Amino acid sequence: MVLGWRRSRVARLAGKKHPGSHDIELVVPNHFRCPISLELMKDPVTLSSGITYDRESIETWLEAGNFTCPVTNLILRSFDQIPNHTLRKMIQDWCVENHNFGVERIPTPRIPITPVEISEILFSVAASARRVDQYRCLELVQKIEKWGGESERNRRCIVANGTASVLAVAFDAFANDSVERNVIVLEGILRALNWMFPLDVEAQISLGSQASLRCMVWFMRYKDLSPKQNSIIALKELLSNDHQLVEKLADIEGVNEILVEFIRNQICPTITKASLMVIFYLVSFPCSSEKIKLAFVEMGLVSLIVGILVDSEKSICEKALGVFDSLCGCKEGREEAQSNALTVPVLVKKILRVSDLATEYSISAILKLCKYGGRDEGTVLVEALQVGAFQKLLLVLQVGCGDETKEKATELMKLLNPYRAGLECIDSVDFKNLKRSF
Repeated sequence: MVLGWRRSRVARLAGKKHPGSHDIELVVPNHFRCPISLELMKDPVTLSSGITYDRESIETWLEAGNFTCPVTNLILRSFDQIPNHTLRKMIQDWCVENHNFGVERIPTPRIPITPVEISEILFSVAASARRVDQYRCLELVQKIEKWGGESERNRRCIVANGTASVLAVAFDAFANDSVERNVIVLEGILRALNWMFPLDVEAQISLGSQASLRCMVWFMRYKDLSPKQNSIIALKELLSNDHQLVEKLADIEGVNEILVEFIRNQICPTITKASLMVIFYLVSFPCSSEKIKLAFVEMGLVSLIVGILVDSEKSICEKALGVFDSLCGCKEGREEAQSNALTVPVLVKKILRVSDLATEYSISAILKLCKYGGRDEGTVLVEALQVGAFQKLLLVLQVGCGDETKEKATELMKLLNPYRAGLECIDSVDFKNLKRSF
């Protein structure tokens, strides 16, 4: 059995254009295809059943919990995958013979790493960290990165064998010794850890130490874009899993100013989003103190977020609204929000425009401004009515928003209702047309 590929399709897959007839067919031998994916095999391996598969396909099959050979349906005596070098060489020769059809020669696959190899190198990483030998440790970390870059299978194997915990312990050791003296290896470890998230408990404890946190803040203050990005992403991941780190991080001098500057300058979308999430964790958790919120308000974060909300992509808007809603939980935050003429119009505009979560944040923030506002709450209510808040809240009750969102919408509508009589409002609402317009 053979599979026919038209010349034009092969050329397109290879990313090249070839002149000539489009009716010429390239015949791909059936035994070159993986029985699972039906694609040309890149790394053929043979199981104990005697059937050959592409390594990536059969690993996916086995990792899904299957214990049988997909073709014969027989239970496998072992899960060993023996590289079929003869078949791979035949496929490579066939690719070279048909390069005129746009077929590229498959590269010779690298041998996947084994848990034993990982254990050996992690032992060496731990030893170099105890000796505070940054150059030897850096060499080992770069080797781990190189392995991870070779295949997704390698990455899974590296993560599954506790690499993150060992690297996090090493990071803490070098940070405790001296950030300035060990900056090169610290950057390398943090770079490697960034593709190992989420971390296990042991790794979180080490990376969440006071020394490690101070090191990441130092990177955010002094280093180039890549270390800044790796550091803020690591902080975001740590805070999302351990709320107790909020006070630890907030106690580090200058961290609030750095986060606000990241949002103000928006040097990189990834950094902006991660910074918003870090601030959200700092001001939103029950363990967050009013002192933390007040510090951000005094730095002008409320007005800064209102400006971001005017014209930003949805993913940034949702995170910014979460921070804004939390800042409105303190008196100073509400006063700052009410002093900005754009606050209410922007919040109303974001209802049903971004996401269900953003809608909840917007309604919650408006509700806080109306119920606990420092100035006459009627002013906020009238503003909200003038920009169409009541109609949007009616729609929220009609669409599939969460129960908590609907409860807040109902409460806000009760506050708005007495003020409707003095305004030119819509008494009867065509929900279908309103929903289309919003």
